[in-house]
Amino acid sequence: MSEDLLSLLTDVLDIRDVFSRVSEIVAVALPHDRLTLRLSRDHEIHVTSNDDGPRFERVTGSDFDGVTASGFKLIEDLAREQLDEGSIEPPDLREQLLAAGYRSFLIVTTTTRFQPLQLAFWSKQSNAFSLQDLTVARHIAAYVGLAFSHQQLADAERRAAEASARAERLEVRAKSLAAELDLRSGLGRASGSSPEWMTILKQATQVAPTETTALVQGESGTGKEVVARFIHRASPRKDGPFVAINCAALPEQLLESELFGYERGAFTGAQQSKVGQIELASNGVLFLDEVTEMSLSAQAKFLRVLQEREFQRLGGTRPIKANVRVIAATNRDLRKAVEQGTFREDLYYRLQVFEIAIPPLRDRRSDVLPLADSFLKDIARSFGRRLPGLTADAKRALLEYRWPGNVRELHNALERAAILSEGGLIARQHLLLPATPPAVAAETTDLNEVERQTIGRVMRETRGNKSKAARRLGLTRTQLYGRLRKYGLESVDL
Repeated sequence: MSEDLLSLLTDVLDIRDVFSRVSEIVAVALPHDRLTLRLSRDHEIHVTSNDDGPRFERVTGSDFDGVTASGFKLIEDLAREQLDEGSIEPPDLREQLLAAGYRSFLIVTTTTRFQPLQLAFWSKQSNAFSLQDLTVARHIAAYVGLAFSHQQLADAERRAAEASARAERLEVRAKSLAAELDLRSGLGRASGSSPEWMTILKQATQVAPTETTALVQGESGTGKEVVARFIHRASPRKDGPFVAINCAALPEQLLESELFGYERGAFTGAQQSKVGQIELASNGVLFLDEVTEMSLSAQAKFLRVLQEREFQRLGGTRPIKANVRVIAATNRDLRKAVEQGTFREDLYYRLQVFEIAIPPLRDRRSDVLPLADSFLKDIARSFGRRLPGLTADAKRALLEYRWPGNVRELHNALERAAILSEGGLIARQHLLLPATPPAVAAETTDLNEVERQTIGRVMRETRGNKSKAARRLGLTRTQLYGRLRKYGLESVDL
């Protein structure tokens, strides 16, 4: 029996294909009418040797779950013996077995590579099995368990190979799209090879084929619009428009009219109707940069665009369908903005369906030189000059600097250096970078100094827009004006 069983199972990758034959072989040593295999962890009947008898999708209960602990379960006469008390699924298991003619069974447990396995021998004879049959039953179960372990291992390797192949295809696709994405502005290249940047491109490639709203977060200048354009280029909407609007660059009263458009006479000065950015982005992508600067009123109206896929122009009466995909970006923590009451919680959850976080350039320094090469090619093309090179000292300077302005600062530094070098090699002195990274403000416990620094920073970030600054600081405009006078920040350097 052992030789026949081993010969049968040696080259089998799916035991279900030969389980009936397994039953025939082992019946010589341990006669039975039916053989079943069950995975103990999830209680599922994995396979049966024949259809002679009830079929159960799941079998649970102390008589079966407890087999793992004892190693076996023996019922000599089901007509005279009750199953152990406790929850049994299905509840009429005993009655179904008796109705099918079964009177006794022997269940043994063995361990496979990933989980316990139970092999059950069923007989229509009472007292068909005894304790003396345990050795043979366990011997058979060991063979079956070994074959099943091989099957599980093969399945795991196949899944791992498929996952690896998907990851490779995704990486190739991401690199291909990055190479294809070449915008006219120097900031448009998706260059970089760091693990962090490749993770971002993979995430963008994954979400691109869907219609899912994406949220790109990162410091100013990290390339949030580059990622948004990357998603657009890789999406089914690539032939549609990509419309970008900077919510921080527009006064509060103009943002809504830019987004939704307006009808003639909607407000003073509205001499004719105007199409909004949402309509202009139809069949394409609407990119909302610095979305946290949107007023609460505009947020409420834009929420309807995401929920109902329609909107109205200012002063309009008929709804207009919004066939756009939205990608939002911010350099602020949206969760904190929600806590502070400056951003709607319902809009936050609508935007944060798929979040992509871009680390600052200082945390992915291996991207600095590839980005520099890409930018210098763009700069040379725009200047009509030959491609400027970098001296070894200039490269070291680029790698040592912390780049508080991120990719945007890198581009500006290289453009300035290309002008100063007059077409020659760019040296360290042409970059005009500080010799050491920008000093970090000393930690202070002086509340007035902390408040002064915070207000100054927010005023610079909002480009002097006092309404936005007050909103972000949680102050009224009157309170903000008072503090600006108090700390001498009325003419803060923006």
